[in-house]
Amino acid sequence: MRVLGIETSCDESSAAIVDDARHVRALATVSQVALHVPTGGVVPELAAREHVGALPAVVAEALRRADCDWSGIDRIAVTAGPGLIGSLLVGVSFARGLAEITGIPLAGVHHVHGHIAANWIGREPPRLPAMVLTVSGGHNDLVYLRGPADLEVIGVSLDDAAGEAFDKVARLLGLPYPGGPAIDRLAKEGDPHAVAFPRAWLGDSLDFSFSGLKSAVRREVGDAPPEGRRLADIAASFNEAVVDVLATKAVEACRRTGARSLHLAGGVSASIPLRERCRELAAAEGIEVLWPTEFVYCTDNAAMVAAAGSFLPTLSDWRTLEADPSLSLAHALHA
Repeated sequence: MRVLGIETSCDESSAAIVDDARHVRALATVSQVALHVPTGGVVPELAAREHVGALPAVVAEALRRADCDWSGIDRIAVTAGPGLIGSLLVGVSFARGLAEITGIPLAGVHHVHGHIAANWIGREPPRLPAMVLTVSGGHNDLVYLRGPADLEVIGVSLDDAAGEAFDKVARLLGLPYPGGPAIDRLAKEGDPHAVAFPRAWLGDSLDFSFSGLKSAVRREVGDAPPEGRRLADIAASFNEAVVDVLATKAVEACRRTGARSLHLAGGVSASIPLRERCRELAAAEGIEVLWPTEFVYCTDNAAMVAAAGSFLPTLSDWRTLEADPSLSLAHALHA
């Protein structure tokens, strides 16, 4: 199956052509990161306007790179939610128009399902059942994966997702947007045990909470961002606290469900400390750990949307598919 994927859930205008959920023939993406640096985060209205201008061009570029016309596309997949409503509307409206004009079947994809499906790209199908830790700016979930479209959410973020916490703490430390890579770089120069930041274990729960950690960093920083070694130590200690909770809960989720593999997904899955800690904890349990084959598949991209769209057993009606900023994973898979 050859799928055209479209992703506009936040600040990436992306289109891709993917064969059989694994082979990327083309991926074209226009990033807005530089546009949002001055504000330290994504401005929703500005992001939506940028998508309007960029999306037709990236779709045309993906088709050109794949040397493919509309007769060679079996399905169109578009992120229907969750995300920024204005950004989602641009992508969904464009995909609906394409489906109407071309007659190609349309699939509305949940953004988290896309991140999960990214681990199919460029490799043999992963061993199932598996546990998936999705970690990004807007999502922080533990998902039990029985099949590529048979998922059960068993842990969620109760407040800030890990990626969002990275961005907010980066601002407290006077670091640039996006916060995750900036903290990751600085943390290499600091002592991860210099500051005893709290961990919100939440008893036996597999849910996550990082708001208390963020408040602890704010108290540690005080009235002005620290400098030099103290800045690096705070960054390293914060990074350590987040990684500790994510990896520990992910491996515990594998134990409870009997999953023999752990998949990392989402932007924060590119974190080397997170990958190393997960492998360290999982090795003692005989659990395999994997993450997307390339960095580009960790961040928001249309190839992951195309892969997820390949797996959906139920397609959408182009006349009624709507953008939903609060779309639940269960509804997206079984609507």
